[in-house]
Amino acid sequence: MSASGGTRAIIAAFLANAGIALTKFIAWFFSGSASMLAEGVHSVADAGNQLLLILGGRQAKKAADKEHPFGYGRERYVYAFVVSIILFSVGGVFSIYEGIDKLQHPHELEVPWLPILVLSIAIVLESFSLRTAIKESNHVRGRQSWVQFVRRAKAPELPVVLLEDIAALLGLVFALFGVGLTIITGNSLFDAIGTLMIGTLLIIVAIVLGIETKSLLVGEGANDEDLQKIERAILAGPEAERIIHMKTLYLGPDELLVAAKIGFHADQRLLEVATATNVIEERIRHAVPTARVIYLEPDVYVDPKAAAPATDAIVIKGLE
Repeated sequence: MSASGGTRAIIAAFLANAGIALTKFIAWFFSGSASMLAEGVHSVADAGNQLLLILGGRQAKKAADKEHPFGYGRERYVYAFVVSIILFSVGGVFSIYEGIDKLQHPHELEVPWLPILVLSIAIVLESFSLRTAIKESNHVRGRQSWVQFVRRAKAPELPVVLLEDIAALLGLVFALFGVGLTIITGNSLFDAIGTLMIGTLLIIVAIVLGIETKSLLVGEGANDEDLQKIERAILAGPEAERIIHMKTLYLGPDELLVAAKIGFHADQRLLEVATATNVIEERIRHAVPTARVIYLEPDVYVDPKAAAPATDAIVIKGLE
């Protein structure tokens, strides 16, 4: 993901949520709609989330030091995980609390046209924010489906913004449903139901975000496509005989660690092995640009099948 693309999507989402939150709270103050209050809190939480994502991006750029020799790239994962928690605790739980309270203490809406107007404007603004997120995501999504993109993306910002914007739009539809039916029927039960729907939606999105960012925090390796590129790059030339074993790990969204033990020919000299290792590293970086930290361990590969008869023969001779 390009940093500028992700930042544009985050800023667009922040500006939309900040403006929408203000108008929602104004509509709630004059109308008394629980759905409007829940949506106002939802927008405040989303705006705070965007600020956290920006902060995480800044923290991740800090240079590596003695305490963190591989750098601070995973800061972006930490802040994305915090975002999912905030979305759950602030948005989801509060909305469900307000919905239950409205069920227990119903009251009629005042100035009913105001929530409808605000919700309609908010839907338009959120649509522009979602459009920006989709446009930026398409630059890096490739041929992946949207579900695959959210699950496999190593940079958390765009998937987070995408899910937040989708949840925001659905939340607005739920609020419009609750407020609209309350105005038509005069029964505030629908306003409470709309609030509960918003809270449930936020919790579902928060759980999905939490699961995906947790996986990144624990540590994910390269995807199958990049693994194949790395393997082909190692074995593309005559230097290495085979890959004995290899492991990869994302140190951050844009930094992949590659560690591999490579089997070389037994008759190669140290200088030849060192030169060959440097050539292989360059091929790996060219094939997968995010592979910035590479450790290659040279070894002499011995085929277990070929070695087995010789080992057996020694044992038998010893017994004789």
